[in-house]
Amino acid sequence: MSLIITDECINCDVCEPECPNEAISQGEEIYVIDPAKCTECVGHYDEPQCVQVCPVDCIPKDKDYVETEEELMEKYLVLTGQL
Repeated sequence: MSLIITDECINCDVCEPECPNEAISQGEEIYVIDPAKCTECVGHYDEPQCVQVCPVDCIPKDKDYVETEEELMEKYLVLTGQL
């Protein structure tokens, strides 16, 4: 499942540099996560790094983009050019 940044985001800018897939970018009002690039850090880390550093806990799983661990790993392999 991809992650999503809710409107509770305070634009603190700590999540964007932590994303190994460059899935996080500044949106019109708050940061946004590109679900095509988000692997919840599967393949890179044990935990999503953006969630770890977020001071306001505004990055839940996006129920519109449900993916299994295997699908996230496959996406990681594609994004990193290993598949």
